Amino acid sequence: MKVIDKYILKRYFGTFLGLMLLFVPISIILDLSERIDKFIEHKVPLSEILGYYGDFLLYFFNILFPIFLFLSVIWFTSRLAQNTEIIAMLNTGMPFMRLLRPYLIGATIIALTVLFLNLSIIPKARIGYNEFWVKYVHNRSFKARQTNDVYRQIDPTHYIFASNLNHKNRTAYNFMMEEVVGDSLKSKLFADRIVYHPETKKYTLHNLRERFYLKNREKLVKKAVQDTVFNFTLDDLTPVTYIAEGLNYTELNKFIEKEKMRGSKNIKKFELEKYKRMSLPVSAFILTFIAVAMASQKRRSGMGGNLAFGITVSMLYILFDRIFGVMVIKSGFSPFWAAWIPNIIFGLLAIYLVWRAKK
Repeated sequence: MKVIDKYILKRYFGTFLGLMLLFVPISIILDLSERIDKFIEHKVPLSEILGYYGDFLLYFFNILFPIFLFLSVIWFTSRLAQNTEIIAMLNTGMPFMRLLRPYLIGATIIALTVLFLNLSIIPKARIGYNEFWVKYVHNRSFKARQTNDVYRQIDPTHYIFASNLNHKNRTAYNFMMEEVVGDSLKSKLFADRIVYHPETKKYTLHNLRERFYLKNREKLVKKAVQDTVFNFTLDDLTPVTYIAEGLNYTELNKFIEKEKMRGSKNIKKFELEKYKRMSLPVSAFILTFIAVAMASQKRRSGMGGNLAFGITVSMLYILFDRIFGVMVIKSGFSPFWAAWIPNIIFGLLAIYLVWRAKK
């Protein structure tokens, strides 16, 4: 690696980390000023508050790192351009594409770091952040679930329905379970309500009616109360809506397959979470190249104009990301394309700007 590469990489990582470290105390102070009343009201232990802010920083780093990276590259590249350092490099005969090499190395390191964090560490931080939020801020941990008209396939042959679930009381109302083998209905179980007992992992069924469909006849069994064991819990039937955020990549794939079998209404949201973990690191390359192409030329507006452009582009990137995310949930748009279209659009912009900068 040549001296020029080390020089640019030092600026690349130094500016990015400096901007991140500047954001840390500001973000904590702003969040603490809004939450401190809740912390005092619920008498939250200091250890949980510290854990929350550790999760908080990782959670928002994952959301905002494209903005910080983009602005940091624009900032230090603009300074190089204003000091005519880039002009000096290019006047020695260095091709513009050669100038991009240290930026490519830096973006690769950032992208791999973000990918590693997204696949293993950040999911744990996000679930910790969400659990703390619903427990101490909203105080409604049992409401982050589907509670009405729950329909699930729990294994290849059994389907269940409940008109209402109360997770606090661990009770399901108007419960029905069907056993279907091939095209044949083998049995159907009804109960006015079922109550789950986590200590014994058993259910108590009230006003049970079970109908068996035999070859030549039907058999009906009625019982006022009966204890039994099922191969599911109420938490399995309606996991909290943010559960996918807390799974690593392998666990998330298995969870999605399981939820597909169960007919989950949130399957597209879970798939979007999966694809975004892969698409987000790619933005490090795209935004780096856009920033270099725009900031490498000396302009009359100086760094101010470049920073204004940087803020606009980064906000547009976040806006596109959020719009397509909403489209997945509200209109059934493809999760794969929702995760990758912002990268495709801004990737084409990066190619055009680099091509223009070469000229």
